Amino acid sequence: MANEVIITLLTPLLKRLKSIDLSSPETARDQLNLEYGLQSVLGERLRILGELGIKEGWLCEKGSEGSKFSRVAKAEKALGYSIDAVLLSGGGPWHKHLKGEVNFCVALKGSPKFCGFGPGWVVFAPGSEHVPTVTDGTMLIFYLLPEGSVEWKK
Repeated sequence: MANEVIITLLTPLLKRLKSIDLSSPETARDQLNLEYGLQSVLGERLRILGELGIKEGWLCEKGSEGSKFSRVAKAEKALGYSIDAVLLSGGGPWHKHLKGEVNFCVALKGSPKFCGFGPGWVVFAPGSEHVPTVTDGTMLIFYLLPEGSVEWKK
């Protein structure tokens, strides 16, 4: 039920993403921060839901200290985007974004940066790859993958 609330909350954003070019990550990030930033209704509600989900134990319940995660929705339930949440205070597993990656980052402790970016939206272009890393604190990150397309390091 709680995941359904997150999907419903994100539906306008998911529709908007269909017209955002992820191959220009800086432009995409600027558009998303302008329209759906941390101080927007969506940003505030997503932060509140995320913090509540972690506290109640239904969000980011898998993994271990420093990298806890959960699946919110598979792509077929969320307009073609898989939605996952990760509570990160270090490094996660290497992966490649086959069709891009869109991340909503919420600072929970300290002054965290996700791959060098502060709180808000972070976008990675199709074909990019990285070890997702949070430094200087802890972040809750909702990440959206077009068609759920990702390649994990084996």
